[in-house]
Amino acid sequence: MLTGRIRSFIRQLPLLDTARLGDDRERKKAMVILSFVGHAYVWGEKETVTLLPSSLAVPWHQVARMLGRPPVLSYASYVLDNWRRVDSHNPIEVGNIVLLQNFLGGQDEEWFVLIHVAIEAAAGAALEAIVAAQRAVVDEEPERVADSLATIARAVEAMNKILLRMPERCDPYIYFHRVRPYIHGWANQPNIPSGVVYEGVEDYAGEPQKFRGETGAQSSIIPAFDAVLGLTHAEDMLRSYLNEMRDYMPPRHRAFIEAVEARPSVRQYVLRHRRARPTLRDAYNAAIDGVCRFRSTHLEYAHSYINKQSRGDARNPNSIGTGGTPFIPYLTKHRNETKSHRIA
Repeated sequence: MLTGRIRSFIRQLPLLDTARLGDDRERKKAMVILSFVGHAYVWGEKETVTLLPSSLAVPWHQVARMLGRPPVLSYASYVLDNWRRVDSHNPIEVGNIVLLQNFLGGQDEEWFVLIHVAIEAAAGAALEAIVAAQRAVVDEEPERVADSLATIARAVEAMNKILLRMPERCDPYIYFHRVRPYIHGWANQPNIPSGVVYEGVEDYAGEPQKFRGETGAQSSIIPAFDAVLGLTHAEDMLRSYLNEMRDYMPPRHRAFIEAVEARPSVRQYVLRHRRARPTLRDAYNAAIDGVCRFRSTHLEYAHSYINKQSRGDARNPNSIGTGGTPFIPYLTKHRNETKSHRIA
C-alpha cells in the first residue's frame, strides 16, 4: 500500500479456489485476508474505485456466503478473527495479544483493534450471566437473578476500564487520518454514492452493492445487554440501523441475541419484584449504569477521535461514521435511552 500500487498487484492475483478451505477456521482466515485486500483495493490509492476485479470479488463473495455475512470488512474480520495470544497460558488481554492483519501497521492501528479484542474477552462472563439470569427468572429465583445482574455489571465495568485505555497508544489525529480511512464501507458514503460492483459475481448481476463499513455496532455484546436488560429503542432510523447491523454479525451471534430477546424478560421480572426486593432493583440499575457509562465513553471518543478532527473529505468525512451513519446523534440517543431505563 505504501508504494501506491496495491491495485496492480491485486489484479495479478490468481483466482482463489475456495473449495479447498476445509473448515470454518480456514474460511474465517480467508475472509480476514480477502476483506483487508478488498478495502485496500477500494481505498488504498489516491483515487477511489467502484469496481472490484473478479479475481478478488468472486472468492470474497463465496467465502462470505459460507460464513453467512456480506463480502465487506466487518467487525468479525477486523476484530474477532484478527488476533492471537502471545502466551497461550495467559489471559486474553492487552499485553498478551497481537494483531494478525493490518492496513498500514503501527502502534495506533494495532492498539485500536486490540482494545476491542480485550473488551470482547472481558464480556465473556457477562454473556454467561445473561443465560443464567433468564434461567433464574424461569425458576423464580430472585437471588440468582440479582447475582447474575451483578456479574453483568462487573463485566461491563471491566469493559469500560479497558475502553478508557484507548488514548494510551492510539492518538486521535493518527486514528482519523491513518487508521479510519480504510475501514469505511460503500453504503451512504459521499465518495461512492452508488456502491461497488463485484465483477463476476452472478448473484449481483453486475449491479453495484452498498455494504456498511466496519463499526462497533456490529459487535453482539451491547445488543445482547440491551436484550437481557429490556433496553428498547424507538421505532426510527436508529432502530432500523441497529437491526441491519445484525446482518454483519456471525450467524451464531445473531442467533444468540434473538434467543435472549425471545426468553422471559429480566426487566419485567425486576419491575414486579422491585418493592419486595430492592437489592434486585439495585443490581439491575447497576448493570444499566454500567452500560450507560460504556456508551458515554464511546460517545466521548466519537467526539475526540472523529468529530473534532478536520472536516475530512468525501473519502473520510468526520460527520459520518464508518458504518455510514450520522454517528453523534445516534450515539447520544443510545446513551440517553439507556439512562431512561433505570428502575425507580
